[in-house]
Amino acid sequence: MNTEDKPITLSVVVPAYNELEVLPEFHRRLSAVLDGLGVTSEVVYANDGSCDGTLALLEQLAAADPRVAIVDLSRNFGKEIALTAGMDHARGEAVVVIDADLQDPPELIPELVKYWREGFDVVYAKRTVRDGESWVKKATAKLFYQVIRGMSRVDIPQDVGDFRLLSRRAVDALGSLREQHRFMKGLFAWIGFPSKAVLYKRDPRFAGETKWNYWKLWNFALEGITSFTIAPLKIATYVGMLASLGAFVYAAWIIYRTLMHGDPARGYPSMMVVILFFGGLQLMGMGIIGEYLGRMFDETKNRPLYFLKGYKPSRPTNPESKT
Repeated sequence: MNTEDKPITLSVVVPAYNELEVLPEFHRRLSAVLDGLGVTSEVVYANDGSCDGTLALLEQLAAADPRVAIVDLSRNFGKEIALTAGMDHARGEAVVVIDADLQDPPELIPELVKYWREGFDVVYAKRTVRDGESWVKKATAKLFYQVIRGMSRVDIPQDVGDFRLLSRRAVDALGSLREQHRFMKGLFAWIGFPSKAVLYKRDPRFAGETKWNYWKLWNFALEGITSFTIAPLKIATYVGMLASLGAFVYAAWIIYRTLMHGDPARGYPSMMVVILFFGGLQLMGMGIIGEYLGRMFDETKNRPLYFLKGYKPSRPTNPESKT
């Protein structure tokens, strides 16, 4: 049987962007976990246009470990796209998604597999502690989840990242969603299927520096909100209606005071305040519409999500044949 046709029980998808410092330790720990599971497995590394020697290290890992597959993207497309590319090339009956920074422990994978074998299609890891993160990041993350859960009809679990296991039918369902602006945490929840949470403590990053700054996190939050709810458009409508109503009441009050009490109409300062106030509301509403219109424009171009510079499949062997 061709090794590419060999049935694989478990695939582990790992997006990697400039992870040279952490990959050796990550692969060592992950390999130990997979060896202990005793199933046919593969590790799909999605190289997202790294420029620090990550690809060369992955090729060394692939030469030493037949379980390693490399999906090499033509450029840096971003983590969400790299994650999608890795899942597109994962061949396992179950697929685990995990970051390479070791904040999510590979040692939790056996517990994810256990619940998958009990019949759950999605087994996601839920953080109880977020070590290594500032109070600002923790507070803003909590606020974001509260906002998006309040606005969206999709129940997106709080304190849950990408670390999870998905069954083959869940992976196939995700593969059918080819939208350009991908908020994977929302897509994982949108597909449905029986789900199970597994609690764990999130560790600090093992090595290297995070690729996320507050500006990127802000844009990521906008991506999530605009991908899964039109509530901002409704809010803009309601704010406009309230502002118009307030302006009408204020105008009626000025007319009343002028006619009944002879008070002169307010002059330049008050007029400028009102103009700037309503001008700001209009620009805010146009900005919200522009966010959605820009996403519609991207989707109508129907471009492929990514291009590959190279692909090296895994060569899995039966673990029972190892001595």
